[in-house]
Amino acid sequence: MVEERKPVTPRPAASVVLMRRGGKHGERALEVLLLQRSPAAAFFPGAWVFPGGACEPEDGEGPDGYRACAIRELREEAGIDLHADEEMIPFCRFITPEAILRRFDAWFFLALAPAHAPPQIDGGEIVDARWLRPAAALAGADDGEIGLAFPTRIQLGWLAEHATSAAALTAYRGRSVEPLIPEVIGEGEATRVVLPGVADSGNLKNLVEEFRRD
Repeated sequence: MVEERKPVTPRPAASVVLMRRGGKHGERALEVLLLQRSPAAAFFPGAWVFPGGACEPEDGEGPDGYRACAIRELREEAGIDLHADEEMIPFCRFITPEAILRRFDAWFFLALAPAHAPPQIDGGEIVDARWLRPAAALAGADDGEIGLAFPTRIQLGWLAEHATSAAALTAYRGRSVEPLIPEVIGEGEATRVVLPGVADSGNLKNLVEEFRRD
């Protein structure tokens, strides 16, 4: 009889969904910062993601710890310093499916980019950076031009509904954030990820490679 494996406890993590500030009249179309992970990375190799990573002890615990982690990861991965007093709106919380061995409990925060702060990458863990409109990023993924991590794709879909960064901040400011735990169903080429409230979350046949699932 094969003993059923217990799910791995998710590691705390945080990311910044960084948006460009609007133009003179706040009418510039919403753009978000996406970073491309190294093709040699163990987690989401080559994928385009929001700046973020696992929490470290020095970040602290609780909501403040998640925010500190997100700010630190943005600085380390994109060379952008976000002031601790900058508004960071809880956007969503993704918990890696129980079927995956490398699991994270990740909080994502909406924030505005500081003025005159272009991303600067070191070419190591992160190999490229782009400001993209959410709809354009999704179209690029559908055309096979870029690869998007599953949580990134879902969040871009939500942001594509808003014309400007100001509109997005207004829409999510004050909302409660409930944890989302996608479910992995099927096997091999038929592997799918289903997210509560989303009828068809997409066919991710490379899910095993993305998460390095055993």
